[in-house]
Formats: sequence, structure tokens, C-alpha cells
Amino acid sequence: RLAEIVSELQTARGEGDARLLNAELWELWTDAPDARAQALLDAGMSKRSAFDLLGSRDTLDQLVEYCPDYAEGYNQRAFSNYLQQNFAAALVDLDRAIALSPNHIAAISGRGLTLMGLGRHDEAQEALKDAVRLNPWLSERSLINEPEGVDI
Repeated sequence: RLAEIVSELQTARGEGDARLLNAELWELWTDAPDARAQALLDAGMSKRSAFDLLGSRDTLDQLVEYCPDYAEGYNQRAFSNYLQQNFAAALVDLDRAIALSPNHIAAISGRGLTLMGLGRHDEAQEALKDAVRLNPWLSERSLINEPEGVDI
């Protein structure tokens, strides 16, 4: 279903349709492999929402250790690291998430934002373009530095 949604995003008629498809992607990405993994994911995301970034990262460390092939564990831990401005750690996790799930649009766009945080702007632009190729409706499209009239 992930591949179908990505295909549908590329032909979506408007931002409203794209938002619905994006919500469906998040439902799939955040559906952990089993009950223990789901509890760790939910706890890690909840702690981050409460601004307990260290607790979030620690919980997501447990998730990644428990489910090393679950891309969203790495993506969520990367987000916690990103919010702490630990861009180097975030980048490692994003690269792993993308290796496990090559069309993980959120990880790819997150990689672009993380590369910006590291001052690696040319690489950031390429990552953002890759994400926007998969989902032309991403808000991060506004960060792409393309001359007007040039296709992404």
C-alpha cells in the first residue's frame, strides 16, 4: 500500500487530497511490528510531545534495539535528535531509515532539513528534491532553491 500511496501523491489533484494520503502514510509508518514495539514507539513519541527529548530518545533507543529493521524507529529517534540539534546523530538514523524504506518521504525530507542544520546545503537541496519528487505537495518544497520555471 505504501507504493500505491506514493504513486497517488504524485498525481493528487490538490493539497487536500495530498493531506489525506499523507495521513494514511503516517498510519502505515507508525504501525509497529508488534505490541511491544508499538508501546515503545508510542511512549517515545509521547515523551517527545511533552518535550522530554532525552526520555524520548532513550525510549526510541530501546525500540531500535528491539526492532532493528523497523524504519520508523530510526525516523522517530532522528526527529528527537534533530530537535536537540544533534544533527549528526539524526543523519545516521535517517540514513538507516531510508536504507530500510527507500521511499520514506518523511525520512528523506527530514534528511534534507538535517543536512541544512549541518550546513551541507547542496546535499540538503538534493534530499529535498528527492522528497518532493515523491510528494510534490510537501511543505518543504518551499525550501528548494530553484530558479523559477525549472522543474524539480
